[in-house]
Amino acid sequence: NLTRAGGEGFSPVNDDGLLVSGGKLMYGLLSKKSVGATSSGIIHIIFNEKGPEVAMKFFNGAQTVVNYWLLHNGFSIGIGDTIPDRGTIKQIEDAVNKQKEDVAVITQSATANELEPLPGMNVRETFESKVSKALNKARDDAGTVTEKSLKDLNNATQMALSGSKGSTINISQMTAVVGQQSVEGKRIPFGFKYRTLPHFTKDDYSPESRGFVENSYLRGLTPTEFFFHAMAGREGFIDTAVKTAE
Repeated sequence: NLTRAGGEGFSPVNDDGLLVSGGKLMYGLLSKKSVGATSSGIIHIIFNEKGPEVAMKFFNGAQTVVNYWLLHNGFSIGIGDTIPDRGTIKQIEDAVNKQKEDVAVITQSATANELEPLPGMNVRETFESKVSKALNKARDDAGTVTEKSLKDLNNATQMALSGSKGSTINISQMTAVVGQQSVEGKRIPFGFKYRTLPHFTKDDYSPESRGFVENSYLRGLTPTEFFFHAMAGREGFIDTAVKTAE
């Protein structure tokens, strides 16, 4: 008999690909990619090669097996699935702080009239573009760190990888950083005179003032972060309502 090297528990999530031979699953995992409503998926192939009756039997059989498993094992998700370890928290903070330092340098060069405009942009547009790029990188880097730290048996990760609900972005926002909030594709604009909210000084172009949410949903948002998040959320709701009406 073959044995697997290494003491870690094996997870089929890491299998690269999917192979069914002689009606047996040799390796791989049946996820939304293979069982979902996609062309060249397993159901598509069964229908084309074996006909509608066999495809129907597969549907019924797969559903019975999954329901039986859930009945005996259950599947749940809790706050514990979103709590990172101390090392991960430190890496997330480092990733965010590094990009915030870069933003401070960009802001300093713009204030001193030393910022070179990018092709087709003026200095203000260049500044906004570079700052947005840095802050998006902060969110992405923090998300990558989080993904690596969560185990394969983490319930939130299992949901995202199987394609049943949620995505890796949802997990990183719950665990690491919510990230930059935007309205009409730009950072939060100055709604008051020279500032976004009365809680900030005038002409404050810092990430916090312009809608960068440094906290995760787990840690909780500050009042100003919550307000900026509500602004971006409102835009999403309106878009959905307008599209429905159309």
